Amino acid sequence: MKKLVVSSGAGISAESGITTFRDAGGLWENYPVMDVASHDGFLRNPALIHKFYNERRAQLVEVEPNAAHRGLVELEKYFDVDVITQNVDDLHERAGSSNVLHLHGELMKVRSLRDESRVYQLPCDQLTDKGLVTSVDTRDSYGDPVRPHIVFFQEAVPNFDRACLLAQKADVFVVIGTSLVVYPAASLLHYAPRNAEVYYIDPRPSAVPDYVHVIDKPATEGVKELIGILTK
Repeated sequence: MKKLVVSSGAGISAESGITTFRDAGGLWENYPVMDVASHDGFLRNPALIHKFYNERRAQLVEVEPNAAHRGLVELEKYFDVDVITQNVDDLHERAGSSNVLHLHGELMKVRSLRDESRVYQLPCDQLTDKGLVTSVDTRDSYGDPVRPHIVFFQEAVPNFDRACLLAQKADVFVVIGTSLVVYPAASLLHYAPRNAEVYYIDPRPSAVPDYVHVIDKPATEGVKELIGILTK
């Protein structure tokens, strides 16, 4: 069975109603991005960071995977599929994808500030009208404070090496819903073997090498077209 590796970005989740942080004003849900998504921002005001990600969790539990997420699951009938995602939501998993690698962390998890190997799935019994709530006072079973399990700006991307290894094994490499300007994730395209089939799905695609097949459609339409191409 051929290996199909997908690199997904914000565009695939936007059609489910997940807001993105990149706009002309440098704001994410009316917050300055560097205040709520950077290492320095967390050091300055951890309470604001916790509040912000609680709001994102509340948004996430209100949305569902869309046809693009489900289409990638359908492709598992024909390919050995790995999804590398820049997104911190769990929509790929909820759609049923078997192998998902998160580059930028996971919204529904927190980790210890004392030992980053201690990562915790937030339990559903913490669900309130503000989402799955954590705060500066939230402690793990060791009594240590926790932080969002998110890769902030100014921090390394610990799963990038694993992502590169996956990309290098691809017979088919697909980029979905990303502007290809966020590094290091954008460079994964160049780790795919030169003999691989490479596709790029985005309604406003960036410039890419000639060997890349561009499908200039939103993720839901583009994945449907991709399935037709790969399974004919």
